[in-house]
Amino acid sequence: MPRSPNSSPHTRAVLHALQQTYPAHTYGYDLSKSTGLKSGTLYPILQRLHEQGHLDAQWEQSPHPGKPPRHIYRLTQSGLELARDRHETTPTTRTTGALT
Repeated sequence: MPRSPNSSPHTRAVLHALQQTYPAHTYGYDLSKSTGLKSGTLYPILQRLHEQGHLDAQWEQSPHPGKPPRHIYRLTQSGLELARDRHETTPTTRTTGALT
C-alpha cells in the first residue's frame, strides 16, 4: 500500500516546524536547524510543498549590502491544515539530530 503524499517523517518535521512559527515567515536555514535536515533533503521538500500550494515562498532582500536575497517560507491555509493533520496522526520530534 503506497503512503499518502506529504507523510514522510522529514516532510512531517518540516510541516511541524513551519506550523510552530506560523504566521511568521521562516528562513530555510532556521528550518534546517529546527528539523536537523540537511539542505539536500529540506529544499526539495519546500519546493514540493510550494508547488502543491501548501507553502508561500517569497524573496526577501538582505539588510546587509552585497548579500544576496533569501527565500522566506510560510504555510498557506491549506498547508496549515495539512500540518495539523500530519502532526495529529503521527507527531515528529527532533532528538539529538535524529527524527523519531
